[in-house]
Amino acid sequence: MRAADRLDLFGNTVNLAARLGSIAGGGQLALFADGLTHPAVGAALRKRQATVPAKVKEIAWKAQHRLYLRHRHLAAHGKCPQQVVTAVGRELLGFIWAIGMEVETTGRTARPAAA
Repeated sequence: MRAADRLDLFGNTVNLAARLGSIAGGGQLALFADGLTHPAVGAALRKRQATVPAKVKEIAWKAQHRLYLRHRHLAAHGKCPQQVVTAVGRELLGFIWAIGMEVETTGRTARPAAA
């Protein structure tokens, strides 16, 4: 992050935590590249993913890759930012549905039926 990124309208430096309100809100989490490379963050992400089924991780990775490319493609072709976000959001909903169906079907097969 450059020093100019930390200046407010009056030229004063701004606390990074104060700036997070505009980046993430309502239960969202904002991660910066500096934080992702920290060993503790990587260990926490690996620990959280250890309990996730392989098929769900596969769908999530496919979603991340496709949505990134889709966003870049639409933005590069001059689409309105709101249209880009809406299109990517709709595709994200499809991936969320696929993960939900995968979890629901594996949950049914993993548990014995009630008698």
